[in-house]
Amino acid sequence: MNLSEKIKHLREVEGELRGLNRPMTQMEVVKAMQEELNESISQAYLSQLEKGKRVHLTATSRILLANFFKVHPAYLVSDPPDYSTDLLTDMENDTDRFETWLIASAAEWQSEPEIYSFFRNLSSVENPRRYLAVFEQLLHEPVEELEHLVHSYNPSKDNGNR
Repeated sequence: MNLSEKIKHLREVEGELRGLNRPMTQMEVVKAMQEELNESISQAYLSQLEKGKRVHLTATSRILLANFFKVHPAYLVSDPPDYSTDLLTDMENDTDRFETWLIASAAEWQSEPEIYSFFRNLSSVENPRRYLAVFEQLLHEPVEELEHLVHSYNPSKDNGNR
């Protein structure tokens, strides 16, 4: 992930954490920095960073952004091209890598409530792979028929899809 992607991601997360249910705008970040930290960067500078026109931060800007977003300053650099955020190990372990991924990744979808809920719920069921196998089979059916089937199975769960 490069610096511009990281800053955009941090604005998204910060907006969710502040209850906005959307990413903070660049201006909201600038104003909140000023109000909360008594110093700020300009919206134009933030825009240049996000557009990739500036690929490096000054030390002062890096510390200020890190303090505002509550991340380590070292996070605010572009990752090398071959860098992977996946944790890889040669050790044998009893945990299911897919289930671990579901749990760890669900939170990244908070801005998409249906996807977030799906992954969160899927991570909590026993044998999520079995559910995915069934879901894969259902993809071959018309969605209207599936909605009708679900509604007839549990009429109280009609989500206004009809």
